[in-house]
Amino acid sequence: MTKADIVDEISKATGLTKIETKAVVDGVFSSIINAIASGKRIELRGFGVYKSKARKPRMARNPKTGELVPLDKRFVPVFKPSPDFLEIVNKTMKEDK
Repeated sequence: MTKADIVDEISKATGLTKIETKAVVDGVFSSIINAIASGKRIELRGFGVYKSKARKPRMARNPKTGELVPLDKRFVPVFKPSPDFLEIVNKTMKEDK
């Protein structure tokens, strides 16, 4: 599913135009990105938690050349789904198989 698919579904469900819906979806995504980039934790009850996690500096290896490459400390965004979200996904996936 793409962002355009999400916009289509929300537009049909709410009666908003696709342009209005796209602006809202873009605003939500932008807010999430900006909050995580500034170190905030986003908790959406019944959906999950977005946050950033620090990765330690380490030595990595270039797979093509085998050369060692130093990696600095970095931060990566992570998502942890809520128990309700996990339950729905597992229930639905078991029914499909």
